[in-house]
Amino acid sequence: MREIVFMVSASLDGFFEGPERQIDWHLVDEELHDHFNEQLRTMGAFVDGRVTHELMAEFWPTADSDPAISRPMAEYARIWRDMPKMVFSRTLERADWNTTVVREVDPDAIAALKAQPGGNLALGGVDLARTFRRLDLIDEYRIYVHPVLIGRGRPGFPPLDADSDSVTRLRLAETRAFGNGVVLLRYRRA
Repeated sequence: MREIVFMVSASLDGFFEGPERQIDWHLVDEELHDHFNEQLRTMGAFVDGRVTHELMAEFWPTADSDPAISRPMAEYARIWRDMPKMVFSRTLERADWNTTVVREVDPDAIAALKAQPGGNLALGGVDLARTFRRLDLIDEYRIYVHPVLIGRGRPGFPPLDADSDSVTRLRLAETRAFGNGVVLLRYRRA
């Protein structure tokens, strides 16, 4: 059975982007980008919210046509372009690049998707992840902690609704330190 894997980069103080949506503080060097590519090329699909999908679609479809782009970035462009994608949006009418638009997060539909053959599903976007988390649909969390404090911004794990069960027990599955100081904390549901 396929699993939902939420991957997020975060500052040491828990933000995934700055107050103006900046991510220029992410320390993605060749080693880390190679790791991301290795992890993502085995996935069965990217599952993103509208904002994340639109940001990705602005850059990655043709990124590898730039001769100045790094080898890992060119490789990721091919991974992203070829990978099936699902974008959850109530407003997006259509999407290109092998993308299916889905209107609502339906737990039964997600269970059916997980039962299909293929690689795991890479969940992207903290707003969508919040919904998946509230519905207890995430099987694994891969948190890449960057050695930087940004002081303010959007948290990697926004609060759940008051009526949600906010405790999700996890077990540590892996840690890994990269040469640039980024640390992977990989957790699975307990």
